[in-house]
Amino acid sequence: MEYMDRNDVAHRDLKLENLLVDEKLNLKVADFGFAKNSNVSKLKSYKGTHTYMAPEIREAKIYDGKKVDIFSAGVILFILTQGIFPFQAAKKEDHYYRMIIKGDKAGYFKATGGQNLSPEFKDLFFRMCSYDPKKRISASEIRAHPWMNKNLLAPISDDVKLY
Repeated sequence: MEYMDRNDVAHRDLKLENLLVDEKLNLKVADFGFAKNSNVSKLKSYKGTHTYMAPEIREAKIYDGKKVDIFSAGVILFILTQGIFPFQAAKKEDHYYRMIIKGDKAGYFKATGGQNLSPEFKDLFFRMCSYDPKKRISASEIRAHPWMNKNLLAPISDDVKLY
């Protein structure tokens, strides 16, 4: 995401199905069919996948493609951590997304079974999926975030194969 950010590329359809992992656990982003690399901060076309889509796209607002990618990455992060989607749709009428809009972390994570997630994770997720794109965290801020800098896993040995 930082690479795309530095090169002014907005993917606009980040989702689990468009992420590939090689045998060394390098993440590769695939399917750039909806990508834009010009005027990415002032987009208006309705692009993306419903369950990963940022609210500003649904509301037909002019949007920043980098910010909608951050939003989609937040959805992906939640799915990888919890094994479920964080909400049905990022709109004010969605019960779970409304909790995010209101900033009700305790209620939201209780309702989604994430009470035991770290405070750092909860903060990162809420900042990635903020309703207001101006308050959404940037790709470089994600890298610097405390949750991203925790040693969560022991190193994987070179002989591990992923299929």
